[in-house]
Amino acid sequence: MVNDTQSPRLFDMQAVARNTLRGLRMGSSYDFLRREVADRMEDRLLDINRQFDVVLDIGARFGKRSAEEVALPNDNDVLDAEPNCFDLVVSNLSMHWVNDLPGLMVQARHALKPDGLFMASLLGGDTLYELRHALIAAESELLGGANARVIPFADVRDLGSLLQRAGFALPVTDMDTITVTYEHPLKLMHELRGMGEANALVSRSRQFLRRDVLMRACEIYTEKYAFEDGRIPATFQVMYMTGWHPHESQQKPLKPGSGKVNLADALKAGVPPKPE
Repeated sequence: MVNDTQSPRLFDMQAVARNTLRGLRMGSSYDFLRREVADRMEDRLLDINRQFDVVLDIGARFGKRSAEEVALPNDNDVLDAEPNCFDLVVSNLSMHWVNDLPGLMVQARHALKPDGLFMASLLGGDTLYELRHALIAAESELLGGANARVIPFADVRDLGSLLQRAGFALPVTDMDTITVTYEHPLKLMHELRGMGEANALVSRSRQFLRRDVLMRACEIYTEKYAFEDGRIPATFQVMYMTGWHPHESQQKPLKPGSGKVNLADALKAGVPPKPE
């Protein structure tokens, strides 16, 4: 359920914590994306005819709840949460920094009461593809190789299987694409620091990006992606996943062979007669 101490770790969780704290010190104006996604998640919760009294917020980034408890995964991706205690476990744009995402989701399910709801948002694979391309192209051109400057993100196609593997019932996944525009790529990079989303890969380069490489990356970004007015886009792919702690009252799929209509007969009924 939790990463073994010998398992390779993708993220430096101490760096993740430092980046988060630095973003908080830079002020709340950089939190616009998280607030927007929190609003969208709240709308989804309002569509569910259910009162969630005891809420666990993984990452402390939902901010739209009357939650009674907040949890932050530690360096081993372990939640400090009692089992069968919560009506809702929610996480807003923090789980893309988790090393053992399947294990953390299993722990989230254990923390829920039967028929409790798990809802999470995280950044997906197309996030910041423009910045990733510009940095890789600039470093390759000027240095003959490139470091990982933008973290890899999960693919939306993987989320459904992750929910099922974690033991959730009635899994649902979907996705939004949010495009934000900036005057210059440097504005985007500064804002990412304020959002606490700076690079925290274990394998990241510990050296600052050379100024000539940075300037070339900005040129490539603008040349390839800028709009007619000169502003550049930044893509944020937001993925959502929802699942329920299994309970006997929940709807269940029909067993194979239990249908009342024979598929072959149904197919025949839909085929027009051949002409004479």
